[in-house]
Amino acid sequence: MKNEHIILPADPTDPADFDVTLEAMDRGQRARLIRKTRTGLGLSQAEFASRFRVPVGTLRDWEQARATAPDFAIAYVRVIGQHPDMVARAVA
Repeated sequence: MKNEHIILPADPTDPADFDVTLEAMDRGQRARLIRKTRTGLGLSQAEFASRFRVPVGTLRDWEQARATAPDFAIAYVRVIGQHPDMVARAVA
């Protein structure tokens, strides 16, 4: 089993709190970027997925941080955030 570096230890006074690893923090930041980009465009998950050719289940997993969005997906989302119409035309 891999030992992950804890970057934010659990609060010992809060039984519902938990340790946060670097990997979990990165996954959460990626999830936030994707969600903010989608909501900033005013699109539902289904609309974003259809418009930009991303499987809706994959998008949902990334946004809920159940899976880590790979680097290429983060780059794609950043381009979508800057040029949504151009990307939509390119994948149509």
